Amino acid sequence: MEADSEPEQSSWAYLPDVCLRHVFHWLDDRDRSRAALVCKKWSCAMYSGSLWRCRTITFYGQPSRVHTLEFQSALWYTKKFGKYLKHLEIKLSNPYNTPFIKKFQVIMRGLLSHLGKCSSHLVSLSIKYLELDCLMWKNVVRSRFIKNLAAFLKRMSNQLDYLNLKGARITLEEGCELLNSLSSLTNRSFISEINIEDFFSLHLSVYSSALFHQTMSKFHSLTILTFNYNCISDELLDILREHSSHSLCTLNIKCHIHDPHGQVVSGMSWANLAKRAPKLNVNFFFERVMKHDHLARILLVEIPVRSISLRSCYFSDPEWTMRPTLTNLLPAYWHGLQKLTLELNNDHELLDNELLQLILSCKRLLFLKVWAFLSVSFMERLLQNRAERKCILTTIKVRIYTAQDDSTEEEQLLADIYRKFKYLIDSELNYFVITYPMV
Repeated sequence: MEADSEPEQSSWAYLPDVCLRHVFHWLDDRDRSRAALVCKKWSCAMYSGSLWRCRTITFYGQPSRVHTLEFQSALWYTKKFGKYLKHLEIKLSNPYNTPFIKKFQVIMRGLLSHLGKCSSHLVSLSIKYLELDCLMWKNVVRSRFIKNLAAFLKRMSNQLDYLNLKGARITLEEGCELLNSLSSLTNRSFISEINIEDFFSLHLSVYSSALFHQTMSKFHSLTILTFNYNCISDELLDILREHSSHSLCTLNIKCHIHDPHGQVVSGMSWANLAKRAPKLNVNFFFERVMKHDHLARILLVEIPVRSISLRSCYFSDPEWTMRPTLTNLLPAYWHGLQKLTLELNNDHELLDNELLQLILSCKRLLFLKVWAFLSVSFMERLLQNRAERKCILTTIKVRIYTAQDDSTEEEQLLADIYRKFKYLIDSELNYFVITYPMV
């Protein structure tokens, strides 16, 4: 008899390295570590730098055993493979007391110190919703955290390309200290994308601060800037025009009811910026800023607006009406507006005709999201115009508010409208329309 041959190996043993690394990419930390025990080849795959370029670490305010293990694993692997790290996201989940915040500050100090010393290739850092103005952040802990973060940003300033500190809620001086850290080595920064939405504490008139203007003048290659309208001034627009017009593509601007927004900004400043930055698109997000005179001061015709979102949330204020905004302000952007979001509690006015006319006048409008009191017949009219190619919408998301508990009749009418235009909806539209009782 012939000697027994060696047992046939699984086809997995011959899987090319590039395919093996792709499989590992979809595994979480626990499954990766288990897979690495299979054989030497799989263990080597575990140490591939491409697997550790992106990392999210979530700090759980009220951790379960599973959450604790998940956090410890993410932290351990971040330190172990920190030299490969390119994109780091830090999340705080339900921070609820001062001891948790203190622990967060201590762990972050060690993590940032390690990453700063391990020749990290980090290009993207996101730490959102720190809410440093909350009472949980005691002064000493807060100042230590800002000091540690500023030191890290200074060390990484020559390679960071993206920074997201949305929701930090920080003082003007502290905020400028952090931003200045990005340019402290060369007195100028070439970071391309910054998100400082809700970065400063509420009620601050950042637009009047010479310190803020001096800080922003150090950024020389901004591509995308996300911030609040309380930062906008003629001086800031001139700074962006002078230093970043060659690269600037997008300004995302949030205007909140609790932020100062009464400053006078010249249309000429916007026009000069738009002329020097031909690729520029501006996206506005309004939160409960609904009065026509407030909006008219902000929405100047010289601004190259691509997207507008107007949200009153569930508040209803008889002192404002939406009609003049739909008929007088927004049509000025007929040539460039691509995305329109309206979330209105307009129980005191019906806007069907004005809204439809606005949609038909905006020749590049692709996305429409409306939560408002509308008649069901509005949807039939809109779809009929879309079928006749009088608009080019590709996404329609509508929540029709109703003051009645029972919306069965409206839902039946919507179903009939869907059947009538089913051929169009199924083939060309991202479509979602429902009724929603507001009682």
